[in-house]
Amino acid sequence: MSLSLFICFILITLIQLIYYWFLFSRLAFFNPNKEVSVETPPISVIICAKNEYDNLERNLPFFLEQNYPKYEILVVNDNSDDETTYLLKEFADKYNHFKYVSITGFSNYALGKKFPLAIGIKSAQYDTLLLTDADCIPASNNWISSMQKAYTTSKTEIVLGYGAYKKRPGFLNKLIRYDAFFIGLQYLSFSLAGFPYMGIGRNLSYKKDLFFKNKGFSPHYNVMSGDDDLFINRVAKKENVSIQIEYDSHTYSEPKPSFYSWVLQKRRHFSTSYHYKFFHRVLLGLLGLSSLIFYMLLLILLLINFQTTFLIIIFGAKFISQTVVFYLTMNKLNEKDLFWYFIVFDLFMIFINPVILISGLLFKKNKWK
Repeated sequence: MSLSLFICFILITLIQLIYYWFLFSRLAFFNPNKEVSVETPPISVIICAKNEYDNLERNLPFFLEQNYPKYEILVVNDNSDDETTYLLKEFADKYNHFKYVSITGFSNYALGKKFPLAIGIKSAQYDTLLLTDADCIPASNNWISSMQKAYTTSKTEIVLGYGAYKKRPGFLNKLIRYDAFFIGLQYLSFSLAGFPYMGIGRNLSYKKDLFFKNKGFSPHYNVMSGDDDLFINRVAKKENVSIQIEYDSHTYSEPKPSFYSWVLQKRRHFSTSYHYKFFHRVLLGLLGLSSLIFYMLLLILLLINFQTTFLIIIFGAKFISQTVVFYLTMNKLNEKDLFWYFIVFDLFMIFINPVILISGLLFKKNKWK
């Protein structure tokens, strides 16, 4: 029995090494400046907001003062009952390239973000769209130009950006940032490997024409979340997707203030993954399952005193692979301070993700805000 467990342990380790060296290494060794576009077409930046007065007041100036020739900032005010409307009027009076659309009254679609975002896309003046959230700020005033540079060919219709979280003291902040990093590692690496499966609404660009010729969000209007990942999962192809990871292209969001609110956010994200293409679900599921089984088998083999030397060698192969990939990618994504904690967070996330996944099946939320 111990030999069978050991053989399974070797096979699981090989699966893990395939992920790290054939998929994640693509991002680790990626050169973002190899090919860039020099074109500067006009761009529509779209932000959906519901009761986001404080965030909009604080963050909109960072978007309105971008170093880019021609662009508009479009805010979709989704049934806000705070002072958001008055604030947006003030910005509209001050900036010629700012406009807003207000949605008032209840709609069957108002429980999710898809309806207000679709209204924003329809109202956008330009063909190239750049999406972000009200609680985000760009890493620099070159954010728009940096994301645009990734439209490297005439076939490129989607640019996937990296959305980080602001650094704060404490374990929870590092955990949230590590989770965002690892999600970024997955969707950016998979895209480079020719398997694009998602993007994040905090930092995502695509063509307006792509949205309408694929009937927008209509195929998954019944799913509350997924305005970003489900749409990209459906329309992204190897040849029409590019990624942008240089620092100027990043956005930074406010992390959740409590563990519970972060879990709710994770539940919502997990709820959309059931609607991914089958191949993508297999890729992601096998990654998580093999990671969990790896540590379970390692623990069992250690408890039964199986050939410790062999176990150390095999564990070392996986650990070194993780170390190399994480060190290089964390440096690329400006998350260097997380490197020294990655083994702790890796173990924590491997065991907490199934718990969050199961809890999401038992307790479902049906509202965006």
